[in-house]
Amino acid sequence: MSVCDVHLEGRVIDAATQAARGARLAGGLRRLGLQEGDVVAVLLRNDAAYIDVVHACRQAGIAYCPVNWHFTAEEVAFLLRDSGAKALLAQGELLDAVAAALPGEMAVLAVGQTRLPQALAYEPWLAAQPPYDGPVVSPRAHMAYTSGTTGRPKGVVRAPIPVAELQARQAHIRQLVALSFGLTPGCRALLPAPLYHSAPSVFLQNALLVAERLVLMARFDAEALLAAIERHRIEVVYLVPIMYVRLLRLPEAVRQRYDISTLRFVASTGAPCAPEVKRAMIEWFGPVIHETYASSEAGMVTAISAVEALARPGSAGQPLLDAQVRILDEEGRALPTGEVGLIYVRQPAYPDFTYRHNDEARQAVERDGLVSLGDMGYLDADGYLYVCDRASDMVISGGVNIYPAEIEHRLLAFPGVADCAVFGVPDAEYGERLHAVVEAAAGTALQPASLREWLQGGLSSFKVPRSIEIAPLPRDDNGKIAKRRLREQHWQGQARRV
Repeated sequence: MSVCDVHLEGRVIDAATQAARGARLAGGLRRLGLQEGDVVAVLLRNDAAYIDVVHACRQAGIAYCPVNWHFTAEEVAFLLRDSGAKALLAQGELLDAVAAALPGEMAVLAVGQTRLPQALAYEPWLAAQPPYDGPVVSPRAHMAYTSGTTGRPKGVVRAPIPVAELQARQAHIRQLVALSFGLTPGCRALLPAPLYHSAPSVFLQNALLVAERLVLMARFDAEALLAAIERHRIEVVYLVPIMYVRLLRLPEAVRQRYDISTLRFVASTGAPCAPEVKRAMIEWFGPVIHETYASSEAGMVTAISAVEALARPGSAGQPLLDAQVRILDEEGRALPTGEVGLIYVRQPAYPDFTYRHNDEARQAVERDGLVSLGDMGYLDADGYLYVCDRASDMVISGGVNIYPAEIEHRLLAFPGVADCAVFGVPDAEYGERLHAVVEAAAGTALQPASLREWLQGGLSSFKVPRSIEIAPLPRDDNGKIAKRRLREQHWQGQARRV
């Protein structure tokens, strides 16, 4: 049951209203034929209907599959088919854009106007539904899709917690959430990130349970975020590194305009933060910046505070609660302190998982009860984890291992860089050489020579890409940069592939 009032674009949704709407949606989904363990797909921007979905799925034991609203019709069609969703809740204009992708037999609920004739208008439909009156079941949450290292994205299906174990297991998870996200009873939280991503979805689910107030932004805007922190006296906020970069680009006069002294915890996960970016944020926001190493499959594994991050730049922290972290070579042998290998982890707070329709892929990532998602890193003498890069992204040039993430972090700190990808391309002399594709922010003109000079000011010369291309970046179905597709353009016809 929610104890949280939600503020969204000037609208306030109190806890009682959330409970009533969630119960009606749970009942309505059951009337549409969805049973415990079934899936409802969600194609929404950061909208109040997302809150209905979270409460309904928790109550009826139905999972929701968030769909990135930037996806093409073909990409949406894949997720709808693969997830096995029996219903779709979507905003009307987003439905219109993907109408050709929708299975004819799927129940469709439309938030707002749509041209789709079979869609049911969500608000009138919801008002007519009886509240859920079924048995107590194990709550479900989102079924995230993750691309891993190759191929189509895979749906992460987590085993339900037995009802008899719910109280104890949920208390353990709440402790983990407090350590990694800063969400504690009675806090005031702010969420500016898109809910189709896994970590923001988890943040929303838990904020609704413990926060006094949750401010949900329709989209991220750097100055609007600072204004919201001041207006609502926010204590906890979820941000990702690219948001840090955009905040740091605000003029000093704008930064000083807002009082952010109520902040005690800024949570970040999903992508490693460049040490220089994190240092700049700590200098501005104070020692409230926290980073968590996590994945849709393994959950939240390690965390590092601001004080620790300043002492150990680049570290992802130490294991949370009972989490285990090991560094193994390709044969599964443990590697000594400081040596880079594959990161294997386990977070016992979460039930086990599999990939939808792909148990073989699930088994392939496990060794001795721990799983690896292809990340490479090492542990220092005190057990702090350092994530270097994905195994598939490592470049071996002239016999030297180079991890592109470090170079990408440096590029993201350059004014006007919206995003970037660094990877290896064929080289007759060195085997591979570094190539960068840099996407410019809107209205910005970037020059490769300026970027190269910037990199040379902070990196060893062998880490500076010999070629830099300014171009839009392709994305995978889950919204991440499709580095595989970029790489393949250069390796076609080669006897050896990365």
